[in-house]
Parts: sequence; C-alpha cells; structure tokens
Amino acid sequence: MKSIKSLVSVVMSCYNSENTLGSSIESILNQTYENIEFLIIDDASTDSTYEILKNYKENSKIKIFSNSYNLGLTKSLNILINNSSGEFIARHDADDISYKNRIEKQIFNMEKYNLDFSVTRATIKDNGRVIPRLSYNLPSKFVVRFKNPFIHGTLMLRKKSIEKINLYDENFYFSQDYKLISDMLNNDFKFKKIRTILYELNMKDNISTNKKAEQKYYALCVKNNLIPDPTFIKNL
Repeated sequence: MKSIKSLVSVVMSCYNSENTLGSSIESILNQTYENIEFLIIDDASTDSTYEILKNYKENSKIKIFSNSYNLGLTKSLNILINNSSGEFIARHDADDISYKNRIEKQIFNMEKYNLDFSVTRATIKDNGRVIPRLSYNLPSKFVVRFKNPFIHGTLMLRKKSIEKINLYDENFYFSQDYKLISDMLNNDFKFKKIRTILYELNMKDNISTNKKAEQKYYALCVKNNLIPDPTFIKNL
C-alpha cells in the first residue's frame, strides 16, 4: 500500500476507563500507519484513569489533557480537535480497540477518493459476546432520518471539513455523533463506508435508566432537527 505522510490526529476522551484504557491506547500506538499524534483527555475521572495516562506522558506521539470537572464527551472532543495539528481527525473510544491497519486503510481511502469523512465496519461485543448488527441496503442519507447508521469510534474526518460545520454541536450532550453525521450528510459531505472490519466496540453495561432516556431524547432532537431543551432534560 502506498505510503502517505499526512498527519492523523487520533482523539479520545475517557471517563473512569481504568479497566480498558491500557489495551485501547496500545491499539493506537501499534498502528501500521506511523504518522499519528494521539490526543487523550481525561474528563475528571474518579478512578485511576488519569494515573494510567501519566504512564504515557513520555511518549512523543501522545498529548494528555485533563478537565478539572466533567464536561462530557461533546465539549471534550472539541477541545481535542481545536488542539490537534493533523489534516485528518480519527475518533477512538477508551473501551474499544482499533485493528492495527485501521488508520492506514482509512487514510488511504480519504486521500484516494478525496473524502470529507469515512467510517468502517466493526465487531460489537457485549461482555465478550459478539452482537450482530443490521446492515442497510439503503442510502445513508435516508437511514440517518431514523437512526445513526455508523459507529462513532470508526469515524475519520478531514479537519477542514468538520470546521465548516463548527465541529461537534455542543447543544448535544448525548447523540453528538448522530448530530454530526446528520449535519455532514445533509451538507452533502463526500464519504465512504469501508466494508472491512477494522474496529472492536465494547458495549457499556453501566448506563442508568435516566441516561438512556436522555440519549433517546437527544436522538429524537436530531431526527426532528430540534435544539435540546435543558429544562425538559432535567425533568426526565
């Protein structure tokens, strides 16, 4: 595969991720594509997440940030993107694994087809058990009216493209990925879904009933092109 020298900024926010953080970080450090900077922000964790991150402070590829209080994923990702130097931004989550050739394959496609963004297929696991994921033989711009058709952690974006839509919409504490994808598709951003499995998503089983209700509310706002109402959210 042709060697491409563009810098890729991998961005990851973590909160109470001590059990999975080490293997998640190593999956990025072991990528076959070497021109990477890895920006990681600790979102005011209450476990040993930040202590684990400090073990990587001497690694030249890694830049560590820390929030003094919990800001949530949306604002944390925008902080990282604003501090990134790469032409391309790749998402990665602290519970998950990127296969070693993920960045190489995505950057190859981004450059070859002059894409605004790309996603890949992923294996989804729940406590080690593989969960089937439905695929749709429908245009993504149609599917996004009903649900997010892509997995957030597999996303790679051209930085100048996401800047055109002002990064992640900070009105969305949850479903920020759904809102971003919807905005990009509605603005006719050029994209490709790479049909190779290049990512492993590990589902979280500690989401409270209230947070699930909030997630559904934010997703409903995306579908109906609404701005979330903080007063309504407090009453969920």
